[in-house]
Amino acid sequence: MDKRRGRSGKQKSSPERNDEEEEEFVVKSKGKQQKGKKKTEDNEGKKSAQKIEKQQKVKEVEKKVKQVNQADEKFDLGDGRFSTPTVKISSWNINGIRAVTKHESAVQYLNDSKFDIICLNELKADQDVFDKENLGAKFGKHYFLYLNFCKSKAGYSGVAIASKVKPLSVKCDIGVDKHDQEGRTLTAEFEQFYLVSCYVPNSGQKLERLDYRTKEWDIDFQNYLEGLRKKKPTILCGDLNVAHHEIDLSNPAGNKKTAGFTLQERDQFSNYLQKGWVDSFRHLHPKEVKYSFFSARSNSRSQNKGWRLDYFIINKEASDAITVSDINLTVEGSDHVPIECEVDLRKL
Repeated sequence: MDKRRGRSGKQKSSPERNDEEEEEFVVKSKGKQQKGKKKTEDNEGKKSAQKIEKQQKVKEVEKKVKQVNQADEKFDLGDGRFSTPTVKISSWNINGIRAVTKHESAVQYLNDSKFDIICLNELKADQDVFDKENLGAKFGKHYFLYLNFCKSKAGYSGVAIASKVKPLSVKCDIGVDKHDQEGRTLTAEFEQFYLVSCYVPNSGQKLERLDYRTKEWDIDFQNYLEGLRKKKPTILCGDLNVAHHEIDLSNPAGNKKTAGFTLQERDQFSNYLQKGWVDSFRHLHPKEVKYSFFSARSNSRSQNKGWRLDYFIINKEASDAITVSDINLTVEGSDHVPIECEVDLRKL
């Protein structure tokens, strides 16, 4: 068979050959179309999945924002009314809620139903961490939980109030911007009294914050408390970072220039009490030596070498209402131990 070539120099094919090639071309084309269609479908599927994932992330972010806003502005409130004639309150500087809840005795304490209110200082957790790790579950189900986190620094400061009764109102901070960034106060208003959970600023190892503490914070905070007591009886509790008298720490002679026992801090505390406030523990136990803070160094707790830095303070007019004010040395998990009081509502 002669092989004749056209002008292009390519070999001419028979009609049968052309039909076969055309059929083969159509089959290949369909294959390419099918592959292209599949590829397009895959791309569209990926895009759709990415879009859904993106939408889910946006919703998660929106959800977190709502949680933050709720914590800052919209609290679960009620009538603030206790059904019992007395109220038992605990206050504890836990020095980090994640660390303290690793101790069995601490978890049991936070779930103890005998307390009507538990106040905490130094949460050392922000809103995201609290939600992500479900730290609220560490409290008993009989409590409503109210929180104020540090806004300027993650994992720093922070206070909480866990209450069996929903308060009438809850206020974060004291309304003075320079003090309100560290999440140091939380005020709950109940039917018969205000309760302020507070973690007072430490003056620092080198006393770098002493002037701020005594000349700014103390003055503005005391003014805030004065405003509350004009409306109804007010109880302040928490780590106030001052040992008022020499009886309130184990080594007064060696700590006169140490934060918490400087003359400036003690004088400010004296001025505060002289305005008509009562240190309930010292009022009920004038000569008792008992401490609420023990340094982690040198086994100070086992040797009873500590400081009394945690207080229940009440305005003088209602001071008889606190019938019990004590320090619980049996609970472990923090360098502080809880303080506890009982309030007779009939005497407010």
